[in-house]
Amino acid sequence: MSNVILLVEDDREISQLVTSHLKQENFIVYRAFDGEEALTLLEKNEVDIILLDLMLPKISGMELLKRIRATSVIPVLIISAKGSDIDKVLGLGFGADDYMSKPFSMIELTARVQAVIRRATQSLPSESVPTSNTLQYKELSLDLTTFSVQVRDKTIQLTSKEFQILKLFMTNQNRVFTKEQIYHFIWEDDYFGNENVINVHIRRLREKIEADPSNPQNIRTIWGIGYKLGE
Repeated sequence: MSNVILLVEDDREISQLVTSHLKQENFIVYRAFDGEEALTLLEKNEVDIILLDLMLPKISGMELLKRIRATSVIPVLIISAKGSDIDKVLGLGFGADDYMSKPFSMIELTARVQAVIRRATQSLPSESVPTSNTLQYKELSLDLTTFSVQVRDKTIQLTSKEFQILKLFMTNQNRVFTKEQIYHFIWEDDYFGNENVINVHIRRLREKIEADPSNPQNIRTIWGIGYKLGE
């Protein structure tokens, strides 16, 4: 079955170029040219990934990303001319799964789209696959069906990366993971000291599941090594 993409890009020439290429790669593509149109399309259609420009009319890309993440874990790949490290960290912090700076090649775009979709749908290595639909640790309950977590009887929606990181920890409680290992399991790519990516996702995850994110009691930092779930 073809994967369905929502392309949110206000530059019609770029939108047409990207759409034509992705259709040749057997993707189904819906197009939106501003943030409001994107929200309308999301209400009416199920998509597998969103390609999101940051500089949009009506609703900015960052604001649109925040609204999407309030209710959905659909993978989001940012494609933007705003390529500074601050923009990348902000985008990842708000819940994007990956970030590409313009200009980019169509070959790279296709590869990144396929990688994001694959990471969002693949399981962890077989030794870590749980046998239940619910994982439990103290006040945390992770629902593998709804991609949500209950913390102190409150349901919280996670991004796909936050969900995968927490799932990794909860299926391997008390095991210490280095940042390189986390990147390998979750991003399935070579680690080149991408500490910002890991740090941002851990911080956002703690903000959602910890009673006091500045003094985390669930996801612990093991200084000089990495992180673990447990005492």
